[in-house]
Amino acid sequence: MLCLLLLGGCAALPPGKRDARDPWERMNRTTYKFNDKFDKAIARPVARGYRKVLPGFVQTGIRHAFDNVDTTIVMVNDLLQGEFKPFLSDTARLVINTTIGIGGLFDPATRMGLDKNDRDFGQTIGKWGVSKGPYLVLPFLGPCDVRDTIGKVADTFSTPRTYIRNRYWNYGLWLLEKVDTRSRLLDQDRLLDSAYDPYSFLRNSYLQYRDFRVNGGQSKSEEVQEQKLLEEAGEDESSSAQPSQPAPPATPAATPTPPQPQTPVEPGTPPPQ
Repeated sequence: MLCLLLLGGCAALPPGKRDARDPWERMNRTTYKFNDKFDKAIARPVARGYRKVLPGFVQTGIRHAFDNVDTTIVMVNDLLQGEFKPFLSDTARLVINTTIGIGGLFDPATRMGLDKNDRDFGQTIGKWGVSKGPYLVLPFLGPCDVRDTIGKVADTFSTPRTYIRNRYWNYGLWLLEKVDTRSRLLDQDRLLDSAYDPYSFLRNSYLQYRDFRVNGGQSKSEEVQEQKLLEEAGEDESSSAQPSQPAPPATPAATPTPPQPQTPVEPGTPPPQ
């Protein structure tokens, strides 16, 4: 972190007006470049190998197991936000998936109608009125802000994985979770790489998504909403003026009908009635 702070003075900023949400942009861009190089050199290839080697059902089981053990984070924040009905639903999900779902490898609770919720402490204190503070890019972890950084630290005390005494299991599970999370984002790499300014695109996408999580209510399909926000941010980033459509040709005026010649009338003939 100290090296990144020192290197922050060397980062070049693009021309244009600065974003008020990102007063630390110079340092953040330096951290982003470091994360991007690490991602392309190590994290992305490992995630691709993870997706290629492991069968799909194994990846799904690992994903379900991590989501199940972290249900305790959601339950704590259910209570802190005063969401008692979701708290009962999440408690039932944890019990059912841990027992019938064999430690969370399967997700029978969803088939029983118990929808999955997603709450964290950053969202909780945001609903309490705490401002998100400046945008912040964390080394290795990516986009964040001051409020969510505090929330990430607090959430670590709400998951049983923090209290595993064996350091090999602790670090091994943490690494496996990060690889699994990175593999979920592989399909969005093309969208990010095609952005004119990937840093601004990622910043806008993250801030829009977190604003929705705090102020926009709870969605039953968080992944669909996140993808929609990513696409909207991409359109804002790469939008350009559309060429004006040519005006339709003017309709020619109707040609007047020439007068019809009249039949001459002989003298002494009465006019027609």
